[in-house]
Amino acid sequence: MDGRKIRESLTAACRGLALSFVTLVGSITLFVLTVVSIALIPLGVGVVTTPALVTAVRKHANYRRLLAATWSDVRIPVPYRPFPPDIRGGITGQVERCALLLKDPATWRDLQWLLIDMTIGSVVALLTFAVNLYALEGFVLAAGLWRVFRNDPYWYGFVPVDSQLTGLAAAALGLVLLALGMRYAADLLRLHFLLARPLLAPTHDQALALRIERLTESRHDAVDTSAAELRRIERDLHDGAQARLVAMGMDLGTVEALIERDPARAKELIGKARQSSAEALTELRDLVRGIHPPVLAERGLGDAVKALALRLPMPTEVSVELPGRAEAPVESAAYFAVSEALTNAVKHANADRIWVDLSYGEGMLRIAVTDDGAGGAMIGKGSGLSGLERRLGTFDGVLAVSSPAGGPTMVTMEIPCELS
Repeated sequence: MDGRKIRESLTAACRGLALSFVTLVGSITLFVLTVVSIALIPLGVGVVTTPALVTAVRKHANYRRLLAATWSDVRIPVPYRPFPPDIRGGITGQVERCALLLKDPATWRDLQWLLIDMTIGSVVALLTFAVNLYALEGFVLAAGLWRVFRNDPYWYGFVPVDSQLTGLAAAALGLVLLALGMRYAADLLRLHFLLARPLLAPTHDQALALRIERLTESRHDAVDTSAAELRRIERDLHDGAQARLVAMGMDLGTVEALIERDPARAKELIGKARQSSAEALTELRDLVRGIHPPVLAERGLGDAVKALALRLPMPTEVSVELPGRAEAPVESAAYFAVSEALTNAVKHANADRIWVDLSYGEGMLRIAVTDDGAGGAMIGKGSGLSGLERRLGTFDGVLAVSSPAGGPTMVTMEIPCELS
């Protein structure tokens, strides 16, 4: 076993110990308090305390989802129904929140998960550490602790320890247990999260309901985005190319009237009309590039992003590992998502360098845009990242942002698709 595997196993064992403490203290406390609070609802007290406790349970569960993804790469979707935007304040609003939380099936599944977490979950988590600790006991017995049990054998596993010979046998068994602990510590930690997933993840019906709700929202966003894009194109045509073409037509009309009376003036106006036509053509090309860049259609997403990076005012590294091409709408959405993320980095991050990584795996197009700027970026109402999230939502994609104060900032995007 190499050094990296040993470090991973020891890390998993320590994480298991920490998880066993969290499961026993956190899950038992939250389960007892929440059940008591629900029982006190008929007396009126529970109406006030239950929403806060259920929210705490959900935060506890969401943190476990985060640990599952970051420690063992176990993805557990969030099943909770969102609150309606028009919920009232005061006691009336508190009653409404309490009723909505209790009507959500995910609330009751969370309580079931707390029961599993404080029992089987805590045992599995503790095993990741206990197996390694128990293995060390065998070496301690062989080192001389066996003398304490000379008159009354101490059973280490299936070995009765009462002499140096049996102490060495305990050390041999400890070595086997240590090897098994090192080999399977990460698997035991993963098993802990796999036990939680059936209850923390949405059921089939919940997943369908959430997907329908998400698709409805993304459909409205797609319609709004398309309407805004059409208005932008109309505005750009009206204020740009159309105005120049109208001016060019007026200049040519003047040329027609002056060509015999004032050839020099007519020649000057022809030059001006030529310049206006060139500028109008440039604006039309820019407009077409803004709708669907030619390099994207001809050479694919990777080269289009590389061309985009070359136009930035700071060093930008682009890494592309795409075994094929996605459908044109997906490529277009990904391109403009990267463009918007890069624009945000240039405008707001105060960064010196940007990295863009494009890859594909498990049916997902994955894009990461990282900068070494000041950090502090977040998805919020009215921010560019919110618009980016809506754009990806049209294709059932997701957006995640990691941007601690002081940086760095990483914007990660995933879009489900197939490559040709």
